[in-house]
Amino acid sequence: MRQPDIEIYLKDVELPAVTAWLEQAIGPCSQWQVRGQTHKCRAGDIPVTWLHKAVGRWSSLLLDSAQTPWEDDLACAKAACAALGVQVRCAPGSWNEEQGEEDADRWLKVTAEGVSEITWRTD
Repeated sequence: MRQPDIEIYLKDVELPAVTAWLEQAIGPCSQWQVRGQTHKCRAGDIPVTWLHKAVGRWSSLLLDSAQTPWEDDLACAKAACAALGVQVRCAPGSWNEEQGEEDADRWLKVTAEGVSEITWRTD
């Protein structure tokens, strides 16, 4: 089932590289609007939010649409890893608060070597 939005975390990558990848994967990006640490644009028709170094060396990329080229976070993470050559993390599926805090720390790590499940405490 297609996710309503996509969120991935990218390690040690800068916004110009992400912009170039989004333009190649989705379509032209509008100019980034900056509000504090948050950057927003549209890639094609998709609203995009970038939070540089949201968690340590990890930056958050949120694609706020179900109309992305990817079925879910993992598919997007794999594409980002391949295109940008960086480690990417994403949730193993949709998460809500009823699932409990322990499940909130379950993440998928995507590298050139493949995908593995990890525990990532982000707070």
